[in-house]
Amino acid sequence: MPIQYYIALASCLFCIGVAGVLIRRNAIIVFMCIELMLNAVNLLLVAFSKMHYANAVTSDAKTIVGTDAQLFVFFIMVVAAAEVSVGLAIIVMMYRNIHSVDINFLNRLKN
Repeated sequence: MPIQYYIALASCLFCIGVAGVLIRRNAIIVFMCIELMLNAVNLLLVAFSKMHYANAVTSDAKTIVGTDAQLFVFFIMVVAAAEVSVGLAIIVMMYRNIHSVDINFLNRLKN
């Protein structure tokens, strides 16, 4: 499959995530859109890794080129899991304090 398909899909996913972060006011939806943007980046990293590995194998059969991006994907997934735990804890505390997950009410948490 050509790399352009992966780029188009990842850019669509990333744009949907950006639009969700900018338009929506629900903290959980904003959180999901941030995760969608991270997954779009992961898709691009894996696609480019696959492309560079295929190009490197044609010139040298014993190459390990292309595995670095997959390691980055692993670390992004670890950071995303940590983000989920901290972010959901913040959202739960916000709901307990102001009984809403609307991000416009975050100014009430200053008191």
